Amino acid sequence: MDIKKILLLGNENLYKICKEVSKDELDRAEQIVKELHDTMMNFRKKYGFGRAIAAPQINELFRIIYVDFNYNSIALINPKVEFVDDEKFEVWDDCMSFPGIEVRLYRHKRCKVHYKDLEWNDCTMEPEGDLSELIQHEYDHLDGILAFQRAIDKKSFRMNKDKMGYLDEGLSGMK
Repeated sequence: MDIKKILLLGNENLYKICKEVSKDELDRAEQIVKELHDTMMNFRKKYGFGRAIAAPQINELFRIIYVDFNYNSIALINPKVEFVDDEKFEVWDDCMSFPGIEVRLYRHKRCKVHYKDLEWNDCTMEPEGDLSELIQHEYDHLDGILAFQRAIDKKSFRMNKDKMGYLDEGLSGMK
């Protein structure tokens, strides 16, 4: 397995805009997708959550997203998101880069995503609901945007004690 460290809130690389993958970099992109898969599956096994991850979360500043949603996995290379209408819904968003913290925000209920697959084919998907929200969250990572920056207001934050086991490891020596 090729498990990478997930960058945590405050790391400056989470705020950088990622570069597009060129066709010449496809081998590197395939390696990054493998690292994203292995890292997320390890995280999910250990902490019980995690549906998608973006390359900058493992310190790879490329426009790559890996999704494993309802046991269907997909890699999106150079995704571009467009919104098909203005309908939005409210969600409590969480992230492997700030485990235990949730942010209340609005996401588009539907979107259209254009991307390349690992064979460099042009692809399109039109997710709705939870999958649309998930893709938008990961897409934001590619532009250096974290959910905190999309909070509805200054009171749109909460702790989720069920997802704080990840933090317990780092806090175990603190009193």
